[in-house]
Amino acid sequence: SIKTSHSKRNMSMQYAPVVPRQTYHTGGSGPSSSGVTSSSIDSMQENLSAVPVLKVMRLQSPELGQPSSGSVDQQSLLNSSLMLPDSFGVIHIGETFTAYLGALNVSKDLPIRRLTVTAQLQTPSRRWPLHSALDASNNAGGIDVTPGGGLDAIVSRSLEEVGQHILRVEVGYSSNGPKTLRKFYRFNVSSPLNIRERTMRAGDASCFVSIAVANAANAGSSGGLTVSSVKFHPSAGLVAERIGNGGISVLDNVNDKQERKFRGAELFDGCGRLDPGESFRYVFLVKAASEDATLRGIACGDELGKAVFTWNKAMGETGRIASTAVLCPSSHPPGLLEENAAAASSNSPRSVLGSKFVVHGSGLSVDAAAAAANRSASHADGSAGPGGSLDELLPVTVEPIDPPTSMELAVSREVQLLIVNHSEKAMNLQLQMRLPQMSGVVICGSSFKNLGEVPPSGGSCVVSIRLVALVAGLFRAQGCCIVDLTSGREMPQPPLFNVFVEKADEQ
Repeated sequence: SIKTSHSKRNMSMQYAPVVPRQTYHTGGSGPSSSGVTSSSIDSMQENLSAVPVLKVMRLQSPELGQPSSGSVDQQSLLNSSLMLPDSFGVIHIGETFTAYLGALNVSKDLPIRRLTVTAQLQTPSRRWPLHSALDASNNAGGIDVTPGGGLDAIVSRSLEEVGQHILRVEVGYSSNGPKTLRKFYRFNVSSPLNIRERTMRAGDASCFVSIAVANAANAGSSGGLTVSSVKFHPSAGLVAERIGNGGISVLDNVNDKQERKFRGAELFDGCGRLDPGESFRYVFLVKAASEDATLRGIACGDELGKAVFTWNKAMGETGRIASTAVLCPSSHPPGLLEENAAAASSNSPRSVLGSKFVVHGSGLSVDAAAAAANRSASHADGSAGPGGSLDELLPVTVEPIDPPTSMELAVSREVQLLIVNHSEKAMNLQLQMRLPQMSGVVICGSSFKNLGEVPPSGGSCVVSIRLVALVAGLFRAQGCCIVDLTSGREMPQPPLFNVFVEKADEQ
C-alpha cells in the first residue's frame, strides 16, 4: 500500500489504456493493383489521428490505517497511516461518487482530432448521464489535442440505489472517420446501515415511530461510522417530535451558567459513534399538524413519513440514507373482532380478557371510517371492494372521550362515549353495558340506553354512563355492545379503556 502524510483526495484507480486494433490493407505491387495516388495518401495522412489513452480514477479520501495489535509505533496515526486505496474501495448508498476522467495523447508526432469524452452511470434501475466541464466541447463536435497533451474532467453523482453500478466512459475521436473507445467499470454499492421501523398508535391522530439503526458492517471489521444527524420528515399535514434527546450535546451547554461535567461514557454515547454490529434506537411522535387534520385522524395505511440519517466516515466523508416510508399500523390485532363476538355469544369475559387491546388511543373509529370511505369509492368506480372490511365487521364503533386513567374504590365516575355509525343507512341503536362480561369495573345505574336514530356515513351521538370500581387493581372497562333495534343485529365492542383502581386514603 502507498502511504502519504497529506490528507489529499485519493486518485488511485483501476485504469488501462484502450487501443483499438487497426488493420491496413494494401494492394499488389503494380500500379494497376494499388489504385492509390500520392494525393490520396497525403489526404489520409492529414486526417490521421493519434489514439487516445483513457484513464479513470475514483476520487476519495484516504483510509485511516490502524496498526496491528501488539505493534509499537511512536508516530501519530494521522501522520503516517493515511493509506491510498488500490481500488474503488467500499462505496455506500448516500455517498457522492466522484471520478476523474483523463484522455491523454501519448504520441510525439500526431494530434488527436475532434476528441470527445462522455460518461454515464448505470444503476440497477436506469442510466444517468454525468455532466462535466467537457460538455460544451463535446456538443461542438470535439476538440483537437496536440501531441503530449490531454483533456480531463471530474464527474460525480449521489448514489441512491443498492446493487451493482457501472461507470460507462466513452471517448470519441476522428482518424479517417469517426472512432470510438469504450470502457466499463463495475462496482457494488451497499447500505452502511440496517434500518428497522416499528409503529404504534397513540390515538386517533398520532403515532409513535421507533427507528432502530445498526451498522451493517461485519463485527470486528474497521467500518465504523458516526451518525451525526437524525431527522424524521413527516408527510404533508403531520408534524414529528423526537422523544428524548438521544445523547449528550456539549455545544448545547456552552452558554449555561452552571457548567456540567460529563462522564466519558456519556460523551461517547452522545457522539453517535456506531462500530460494526452496534445499534441505536430513536423514537418520534408523529401527529396531526392542524385542527382539521386532527378531526380527520390518521387511518391505517396512511404514510407518516421517512427517517433520514446523516453519517460520516473516519476521514469525514458524508452520506445520507433514508428509511422506507413508515405507514400507520392497523388499529387492532387480527382476529380481535371475531374473538370479541365469540365472547359476547358465550357471555364470558375470559375471551376478551385474553387480548391487551383497548379502543382508547387505538384509532379504531378512524380506521372504520376510512374503510367505509374506501369501500364507497370502490363501489363508485365499479370495482368490488375487499370482503370483510373493518366497517362491515364493525359498522358502529364506540369510543370513550377522555376516560379516567385511575379510579378510587367504590367511587363512581362518569364517562362519555362517542358512538359513530359507519354504515350507509341510518340505524335505531341501543347501548348495552352487559354486566356478566365486566370484571373489576362495572356499570352503575341503567345498563341499557336507547340512542335513537343515528344518521349514516359518519353520523354520531354522545352518551354518558357511570362506572364504579369494586376491586382494586388494573382492569379494562368492557362489556359494551351496540344493538340495532330494527334488525336485531348485535355489534359487540372491544374493551373501551384501561383503568387503575386504587384504595382511598384512610384518614
